[in-house]
Amino acid sequence: MRDLMDRAGRVAARLTARRETVAVAESSAGGLVAASLLAVPGASAYFLGGAVVYTGEARRALLGLDEAGMAGLRSASEPYAERVAALVRERHGAAWGLCETGAAGPRGNRYGDAAGHTCLAVAGPVSRRLTVETGHGDRAANMEAFAAAMLDAFLDALAEADRIRAP
Repeated sequence: MRDLMDRAGRVAARLTARRETVAVAESSAGGLVAASLLAVPGASAYFLGGAVVYTGEARRALLGLDEAGMAGLRSASEPYAERVAALVRERHGAAWGLCETGAAGPRGNRYGDAAGHTCLAVAGPVSRRLTVETGHGDRAANMEAFAAAMLDAFLDALAEADRIRAP
């Protein structure tokens, strides 16, 4: 968790300096992204909210994403992560939206993805989407790896946004 908190501290410093906010939707990271961001003192300046969207029921209740909204998408994919990151950003009125969705293990998911598979997306002034494969089924280790990868992708997006804004 210390590694996650270090990353979250760097995210917090950037968001605070930029006076920007973030909202998070995660599944197989189980809330570790949100917990890391909230562990930094002063989180209320940049963290608007988050949800662990682990089931279809949660997706409908927390994101308002129903069957029609899922047309052409499947969970644990980059297009789905991208859609949810944009949706959580919009629903919270945040500058940035993050989404993590995958299969922590010890087995894969019902879509055929192996344990250790996750898709990540950042929506905001700069967007990102990527897939991470750890290659193992250690659930706790995968959850931490997924959260770390999400925070790293966000840090990369923030850095790129800074480069774009620079004169």
